[in-house]
Amino acid sequence: MMKRNSRALCALLIILGVIVIDQIVKYLVKTNFSLYESLPVTSWFELVFTENTGMAFGMNPVSTVFLALFRIAAIGLFGYMLLKLVRKPVSMGLLVCFSLIVAGATGNIIDNMFYGLIYQESLPYAAPAQLVSFGQGYGSFLEGKVVDMFYFPLFTWPESFPLVGGKVFFGAIFNVADAAISCGAVALVLFYYRQMVHLKP
Repeated sequence: MMKRNSRALCALLIILGVIVIDQIVKYLVKTNFSLYESLPVTSWFELVFTENTGMAFGMNPVSTVFLALFRIAAIGLFGYMLLKLVRKPVSMGLLVCFSLIVAGATGNIIDNMFYGLIYQESLPYAAPAQLVSFGQGYGSFLEGKVVDMFYFPLFTWPESFPLVGGKVFFGAIFNVADAAISCGAVALVLFYYRQMVHLKP
């Protein structure tokens, strides 16, 4: 029982830690940058404030409300699976992967659910947006935009390369929540696929 409790506590701390860090970073960017404003940190890393209504890394294939509902369903599914795993003798790494995915999905759904209600709209070349009274923001429930800021223009492909010539390698702009989801999902596939396949319901 103690081991199960410690595993559950570890998963909870990971989820809460990622969510808190994600929301603090988003608040600082949202309230200090105008939309599309950038801050070079190194030659290969910039802070670039963007917002999106779509999926991770700025993709925008579906409506905000539809995606928000999808995220809620995904959080429910992965949260349920995480609760099941806590009770099983699986590796701690597997629990960490699921915790990161749940945390990242939750971090972005917070933006969808509440940012339209509590923030002014961010505009290019304007003063940074600020918090407002609940319900006085730029949108309604489930219509908030996800805040992204991390940009790593590691290098530009040579012009002679077909299809990608002249384009930036990994030109996506993302946030802490996106990184948590991606790290958890990639590690899950690379290191714990066999363990997942052999898990009993």
